[in-house]
Amino acid sequence: MSEVAVAPAKPAAMETVFVKELIKQWRAQDMHGAWDGKSDYDLIEPYIVNKAKRKEIPLVGDPDPETLWRLELFYNAIGLTIERATGCMVSPMMKMSHEGFGRMILMAGRLIVVNKMLRDVHRFGFDSLEKLAEEGDKAVAAGTDMINKFPEVAKY
Repeated sequence: MSEVAVAPAKPAAMETVFVKELIKQWRAQDMHGAWDGKSDYDLIEPYIVNKAKRKEIPLVGDPDPETLWRLELFYNAIGLTIERATGCMVSPMMKMSHEGFGRMILMAGRLIVVNKMLRDVHRFGFDSLEKLAEEGDKAVAAGTDMINKFPEVAKY
């Protein structure tokens, strides 16, 4: 009998609407095709900061530009996922101190649909791909619910 190579199945978390949008955000940043050979998982792998990786990061530190960029792409993906679900344009706004403390909000019209206080941004990440997908989906659901609750404010 001949053996047929079977490609490993994608984790279910890679198939969520939010994770697909996050991957789109990363692909859109590649203006020159440098990441064409990278898999979707390799693009979002920097978001996976398990306990071992987290131990290597100092407790106190300033976020580097790459970490801030990763944070912005994460919330942009949440905003675009909410936008596609509701039809309301969602805009992100972030205020961050050099020490990694701040706030990220996503607005639709005059409505704040997501309001997240941020701390220790230099350690931003999730324990697993599943946790990344879960947190993204939770923020999308909260934002979508807020728009559905106050549509007249969101569309103004």
